[in-house]
Amino acid sequence: MELSFSSMAPPFLVCAIALLLLYEQLSYLRKKGPLPGPTLVFPFFGNALPMILNPTLFWRNQALAAFSSGLSSNYLLGRFILFIRSTDLSHLIFSNVRPDAFHLIGHPFGKKLFGDHNLIYMFGDAHKSLRRRIAPNFTHRALSTYLHLQQSVILSHFSLWLSQSNPQIPIKLRLLCRDLNLATSQTVFAGPYLSDDSRRRFNTDYNLFNIGLMALPFDLPGFAFRRARLAVRRLVSTLSSCVSASKTRMLAGAEPSCLVDFWMQDEIHEPAPATEDEIGGYLFDFLFAAQDASTSSLLWAVVLLDSHPDILGRVRAEVSAIWDPLTREPISPDMIREFKYTESVAREVVRFRPPATMVPHIAGQDFKLTENYVVPKGTIVFPSAFESSFQGFTEPDRFDPDRFGEGRQEDQVFKRNFLAFGAGPHQCVGQRYALNHLVLFIALFVSLVDFRRHRTDGCDEIAYVPTIVPKDDCQVYISPRFPGFSFSSS
Repeated sequence: MELSFSSMAPPFLVCAIALLLLYEQLSYLRKKGPLPGPTLVFPFFGNALPMILNPTLFWRNQALAAFSSGLSSNYLLGRFILFIRSTDLSHLIFSNVRPDAFHLIGHPFGKKLFGDHNLIYMFGDAHKSLRRRIAPNFTHRALSTYLHLQQSVILSHFSLWLSQSNPQIPIKLRLLCRDLNLATSQTVFAGPYLSDDSRRRFNTDYNLFNIGLMALPFDLPGFAFRRARLAVRRLVSTLSSCVSASKTRMLAGAEPSCLVDFWMQDEIHEPAPATEDEIGGYLFDFLFAAQDASTSSLLWAVVLLDSHPDILGRVRAEVSAIWDPLTREPISPDMIREFKYTESVAREVVRFRPPATMVPHIAGQDFKLTENYVVPKGTIVFPSAFESSFQGFTEPDRFDPDRFGEGRQEDQVFKRNFLAFGAGPHQCVGQRYALNHLVLFIALFVSLVDFRRHRTDGCDEIAYVPTIVPKDDCQVYISPRFPGFSFSSS
């Protein structure tokens, strides 16, 4: 009896699929080797669903699995991943960012989302040259200029928050802080070159980008990831237009009034200046790095100060001894430097709750990470700044700003464990700006606002959005400390 093709096809198809699934499992086990991690993984998706549904639990389990060996493995959307708990192994990865070792990617599917021409994908001399050209953006003079802009935006948003608040009804600070930071970034980075209409479109596109960060990476019409990628293209185009306007103004001899001005003031004299589109892309990198990380830190500062009233009292005492809001004089750069304890609080907030808990890299080639394990090419590696923050430090589970005071200086003693701003050639170039922003926010918030948390079960648990925030979006009751106080900056 003859067998038709149609009757033979299904068994062959089943066998082919079975062989592919077997190959996938064997490939995963070969890459996993002796490391802790799941023995079997769901085809292609791996453990992506548990990670998306509860990222906090997923990464906590990865950390527990890595407790003894310093690293653990898993499988997400067809990609083999490593979670790095060991501080020494994290430093080994950070110090080997080069074409034949590890590539910083910022996001597991970052190149699709950000594009190839991005600061975080640069290596060697090109990267060093760009960081040299970026340096004028973060001088004392530049940071002093930004401070006034930051203060103006923060005060205007405090005024809005308080005008809409009810002492009996809590408000959620997460989206409010996000909007505050987006307005700050727009004002500091692009200054007068963004019109009100451009800002509104910018806000819409940045929200699409944020949603896409947490979505499955399906680059198809109608999917959040596609909308995010197109939004990034529009955001970069908008910033490129700001670069062009700034360049014209700096060529005319004007004084710099924002970050892009400080950049263009030097860039116009470079023998081979970057294109406006390239700088627009780099500005977006800055905005992305500053925006969500800063929002996370502002929220945790409120949470931790509320739960530590003794520390809150010390911050208020220090600030009031240096700055009187009733004089309506702005906080000056010299005052910021005098807020020693407040800066220690800011540093401890960043240590205790590092906004970007992990810094994803991809292995460009096989790399011998330990005596017993070689990272396979193509592996996505997640060094954990969060886990390092709870290693080495004295009583690391305790929120203790004094650890950064002159008597203990744990930021120097345990410098290797303080990885919130990264390490190696790609260490955050704007960390002084980020700390200034957090110190300024704390000083203004505790001086001008009375606040208390709306406490519910699990409200302080960590949620990923994609940086970490309080699970309840930081619900607080707020009221003005000085009724009738004018929030306009001088």
